[in-house]
Amino acid sequence: MMRGAFTVGVWTMASRVLGFARDILIAAILGTGPVADAFFVALRLPNLFRRLFGEGAFNAAFVPSISTILHQDGIEAAAGFAQEATAVMIFWLGGVTVLGEIFMPWILYVLAPGFAGNHGKFALAVVLTRIMFPYLFFVCLTALISGVLNAMGRFAAAAAAPLLFNVFSIAFMLAFSRYAPNPGYALAWGVTVSGVAQLGLLLVALRRAGMRLMLPRPRLTPRMRSLFRRMAPGLVGAGVTQLNVSIDIIIGTLLPAGSVSLLYYADRVNQLPLGVIGTAAGTALLPAITRHIALHDEPSAVAALNRALESVLMLTLPAAIGLMVAARPVMDVLFVRGAFSLHSAQLAGNSLAAFALGLPVFALVKILTPGFFARGDTMTPMKIGIAAVALNLGLNLLFMHPLKAVGPALATSLSSAFNAAWLVALLIRRGHFRLDAPARRRVPLILLAGLVMALALMAAAFMLPPGKTSILAFLLLVITGGASYFGAGLALGAFDLGQWRALARRRRKPTPTNGG
Repeated sequence: MMRGAFTVGVWTMASRVLGFARDILIAAILGTGPVADAFFVALRLPNLFRRLFGEGAFNAAFVPSISTILHQDGIEAAAGFAQEATAVMIFWLGGVTVLGEIFMPWILYVLAPGFAGNHGKFALAVVLTRIMFPYLFFVCLTALISGVLNAMGRFAAAAAAPLLFNVFSIAFMLAFSRYAPNPGYALAWGVTVSGVAQLGLLLVALRRAGMRLMLPRPRLTPRMRSLFRRMAPGLVGAGVTQLNVSIDIIIGTLLPAGSVSLLYYADRVNQLPLGVIGTAAGTALLPAITRHIALHDEPSAVAALNRALESVLMLTLPAAIGLMVAARPVMDVLFVRGAFSLHSAQLAGNSLAAFALGLPVFALVKILTPGFFARGDTMTPMKIGIAAVALNLGLNLLFMHPLKAVGPALATSLSSAFNAAWLVALLIRRGHFRLDAPARRRVPLILLAGLVMALALMAAAFMLPPGKTSILAFLLLVITGGASYFGAGLALGAFDLGQWRALARRRRKPTPTNGG
């Protein structure tokens, strides 16, 4: 499991770093103006589908099913199941895409109600969303192929595919912005073309893994009905964080101009550690727990969840502390250039600090939900997710006027904490999780190391000169935070270094492959 998480994490890190390069270009060219607001609202709809299907509901239902078939009946049976799912998904996604293109103005009245009073911004958002909407067709099929590869223990290609999203976005922005009515058009076309490229990459990877997909006539066979019944509640249960962020964007359109852009930039920074750590751990954990349960090895399933919790807490806690304490310096260094001002960095930094407050619990939700999905239970996370979304909406309405762009971010963090607490309480009550002896010893020590880091980082930030944070000053903060956290953690014995050394040794050994 740890090896798979490491592979996913490395590729996800590469994708997120390249994504920052893209966002830095967008910030420099568009800033927080009306074109930026329209583009980010337009991107929200296909991006929501990408995150829900690629990292949530589809994986939650599909991976346990195909993993079980693969281990019990072999690769031919798994290929047949994947072919049935592909045929049905193509039929369904094609219909959704056509309907979305036709009814896009009405959809955006729901997603961006604050734009309705600005005809130019609303019309631009409609056009950009129509350009990007076919991306959901390709990315959802990509998620299906990713699930097949993950079930086969092949994580690299599926984790690397999102790199193409950033590569094509950057390339189209640089190459075609001068020929388009505004840079938002070039960006939108880059998104759609990247979906085609991602699907092509994974089809090649699947063939090299020894499986070929033929397309039968789409039929709702009993297996497909079971798959979609399990997937439907997972859309809410696994994707509650993304639904919460979508609510944030809806509320953002009702706030002062530029709020949508501020929330986008803050969320992008927050998503780096969440994607690298939380998504990677959750992606690798689901097939691992499913395998243990299929073998009736409940203690190993509980142990896997404990090790994932330790690893995720160890890595997300310093990220959360760093982003909260040094939110403004982070925004200064990443985005203050071109059309993005120091004032915008301060406002975006405030939202980032509120998002970062919930970073550890965002990641915990990612690793707690597989504890339900692996046992075929998608209803419980769905019910908890609905409650969390309702809480998020209520907190948004409460915070939106006094806190402005900080309100949606804080509401998301608090509702995610509620979600994580309820999930862990139910797992404990059902006997599917308990802190084992190593976790009971390490978790308090990890929290203590985090406290040491917070104090050291606040002292270093207090001594920085006013104005824009220089790269040298930012590096000083990074070194101070990293040295204090990991130094304290090593001194306290909070980290299981043997586990990471064993992972490194396994990665140096050659791995046998099937079909390349």
